[in-house]
Amino acid sequence: MTIPSDNKDLIWDLDAFNQRQRAVDFVMGFENKLCVYSSSVEQLYTNYNIFFPKEEARKLVILPNPYMPHDTFNGISEKAVTPTGMEIIPGVYQSRPCLFLRIPFRSGTVKYRALPLQMGLDIVRKKLPPNKPFLPVLMKGDLRELDASTPCLHLHAIHLDRLVEHSVLERGGIHKVIEQRLRQLG
Repeated sequence: MTIPSDNKDLIWDLDAFNQRQRAVDFVMGFENKLCVYSSSVEQLYTNYNIFFPKEEARKLVILPNPYMPHDTFNGISEKAVTPTGMEIIPGVYQSRPCLFLRIPFRSGTVKYRALPLQMGLDIVRKKLPPNKPFLPVLMKGDLRELDASTPCLHLHAIHLDRLVEHSVLERGGIHKVIEQRLRQLG
């Protein structure tokens, strides 16, 4: 396995986690289900593996599939990817473990609402115009701890309308693959 030395965005440090193994178990459930964006090389990876190499103690390494170069989108400007303020967190719904989408509120006494993931994604999608779909991606630093024991994934979103140098076909491909991956999340 070759560590991507030219792309530090694919090496995530897990030193600060109190519950490191819980964070590792949590993030492994998202392998190839959420696309990963690297701002340093302006690439979006849709097909990758997550490793925890022994020689890189307490580090998570994302390795794009070298046999599927067409699964990497190039020239994705940093301006096209923004933080959402939303997070995916583990939880329990109807006595079963599941994933939740934690959605922040701009005003009021309630700061956020946590909904089962697919329900939350549907609500977010419905609030956006059809020409501006919600396309969440991950970046280095998005794996965090909500509190001392709960891992969470902060979400960034890619804005297709900001990919002005990409063809309609390329933007459609990005949209399609992100949507396909999201449907795999439980």
